[in-house]
Amino acid sequence: MPRPIRVVVVDDSALMREMLRDMLSREAGIEVVGMARDPFEAREIIKATNPDVITLDVEMPRMDGLSFLEKIMTLRPTPVIMVSSLTREGSEATIRALELGAVDCVAKPGGSDGHGFEATARELIDKIRVAATARLAMRRPPVPAGLLPTPRRAGSGTRLIAIGASTGGVERIRDVLTVMPADCPPIVVTQHMGPSYVPSFAARLDRLAAPSVQVATHGARPAQGLVLIAPGDRHLAIARDAHGFVCHIQDGPPVSGHRPSVDVLFGSVAKAAGASAVGVILSGMGRDGAIGLKAMRDAGAYTIGEQESSCVVYGMPRAAFEAGAVAVELPLAQIPAEILRAFDALGERARPTGGV
Repeated sequence: MPRPIRVVVVDDSALMREMLRDMLSREAGIEVVGMARDPFEAREIIKATNPDVITLDVEMPRMDGLSFLEKIMTLRPTPVIMVSSLTREGSEATIRALELGAVDCVAKPGGSDGHGFEATARELIDKIRVAATARLAMRRPPVPAGLLPTPRRAGSGTRLIAIGASTGGVERIRDVLTVMPADCPPIVVTQHMGPSYVPSFAARLDRLAAPSVQVATHGARPAQGLVLIAPGDRHLAIARDAHGFVCHIQDGPPVSGHRPSVDVLFGSVAKAAGASAVGVILSGMGRDGAIGLKAMRDAGAYTIGEQESSCVVYGMPRAAFEAGAVAVELPLAQIPAEILRAFDALGERARPTGGV
């Protein structure tokens, strides 16, 4: 019989600690091994119990949860799920927590009488089970921007980069985009994320990165120096017309279990761009993206998968690799340079030879 997932609960509210403990203790395969009211208590309990997962509030006395999360990820990487009223959809705290390395976030239910608490129970339990499988390590920064190759402008409007990610993707997408030059190639992104989180995610990336980062809208056109991110409740697909690439925002059922779906994005890029594209699949749970990335590779695109050694969850990249969709696997730190190298190689391949 497998060992239960060992959880430490950190929250300044005694009521919330008890509610979380009671809820989690009823679930087979999960054991609450400690509770703490602030990061200082939590530090000693974590040392003593060596948990598999930590649930962490944001607002706490003596040290806030985001500061403690940063210390955890720097000194003792452990899967963390933020459970807080400040991680409600659209909160800047949510995006910052995910950037710092939190595996996921869950919003506390409103009210102190437990009303609505059970509605969040399954979400938290499912995320704890995913978090327990996460692989965390001391973060290694990607290649500095000054060491990346400079993309060639010529013909960039006829080439495209597509990126897909899920669990762990917020941190990875940030690391990729913040080393891209201001005139980076056209980039389109699908990250599994709730609809109200995406505007905060895009706005934060726009502040941190040199390229412009926006939420994709129907009819928007990928362009040099522009990153377009799928809205959180609809699919992003790419088509091509007489003027070049164009975004189609689509309703419809989930694909591969998700909306937005990485498979929808990659599959559409395979049709619209063919061999004039680079596809990148990053950390994530499940199989979304494997079919679409295989379609891209079959269409002649160059495809990159994140190596297991740097993934939080080696699910989506593994599924893509096993499907034969990945041309090369690399650790995260090497992916930005490889994206630009491959993008330039597409331009060289398309450039006519001979003649005058």
